[in-house]
Amino acid sequence: MRFFNEFLINPLKKHKGFSKDPFFYLAISAFVLLVFVSFCPRFRDRNAIPLSSGSSRVAGSSSDSSSLFLGQASSQTESPDFYLVQKNSLMGIAPPVMVTPQVLGAILGENDLNVRKEVTEYEVKEGDTLSTIAENFGISLKTLLWANNLSSTSKIKAGQTLVILPVSGVIHHVISGDTVSAIALKYKAKASDIVSFNELASEDDIFIGDILIIPDGVMPVVKSSYIAQIPIASSYFICPIASPCRITQKLHWYNGVDFSHSKCGDSIYAAAGGTVQKVKFGWNGGGGNTITILHPNGVITSYGHIQTALVKAGDQVYQGQIIALMGGLPGTSGAGISTGCHLHFAVIGGRNPFGY
Repeated sequence: MRFFNEFLINPLKKHKGFSKDPFFYLAISAFVLLVFVSFCPRFRDRNAIPLSSGSSRVAGSSSDSSSLFLGQASSQTESPDFYLVQKNSLMGIAPPVMVTPQVLGAILGENDLNVRKEVTEYEVKEGDTLSTIAENFGISLKTLLWANNLSSTSKIKAGQTLVILPVSGVIHHVISGDTVSAIALKYKAKASDIVSFNELASEDDIFIGDILIIPDGVMPVVKSSYIAQIPIASSYFICPIASPCRITQKLHWYNGVDFSHSKCGDSIYAAAGGTVQKVKFGWNGGGGNTITILHPNGVITSYGHIQTALVKAGDQVYQGQIIALMGGLPGTSGAGISTGCHLHFAVIGGRNPFGY
């Protein structure tokens, strides 16, 4: 009560006519309600519905700790702080931090939001061994060997580039007639794991030339039959960007090179005529928004880090047709792993003429 008189009543008495001011009674009501909520056991009960406006918990739902991880809309916010405004009213100000179930899961170990899903490349350093590299990346030694067509007796040297899978398993290049179920059977894996890890819409969401990660897959005794590298005449593909055809990164995963201009929004051209297989938006293993085109000779070209797609799946395109605008600006939607505006141009099933 001393706190009540010293910090609320006395300051208000200094203002003439305070008892006639409607804000006086509002302040009194708010203070009483605050005290009631803070000290009443009923409102402190963990089964009670939070009064915070940021909570979307449903009455009658389970109140155990696991309920924190259920429902994408649920959230927990800190209780608001109350401030006396102009000595005649109270205002509640809540901190701008909302703890989502995903964040809570990461804190408590129930969710791992930093699971790497993209294939990366590693440059071998002095003193590295195949075993230590595999251990450092948290994958099995066999996974490292399979991904790089190596054997247990293979030697590596400093400066050599190795392909690193995000999890233990194998890489599979989709060919004509493939199904997710057949791929799972081939590598002794689960079809559901393949769909989930590769973020497929369904088991039917695969195309010729797709590169899939098969979690916990085991390489068959007979070497996997990847798409043959078809020799391509130097005149078959044109440069997919306007002159000058500037390459900013030479051959890297997977069989791709980076082209760049000075700004985002530059035109991207079909390197050869064919049929648009898919236009996929999002992270896409770090490639960002991507277009793939199937050409008459069975080779696929992939165009990554695009800003805007000007074609759709099923479209027939001719060589030199503008199919997209260049993207890749870090922080923008669909940029993937990128340090600036550029095009990642990959050739699947054939030799990339720009990589040599």
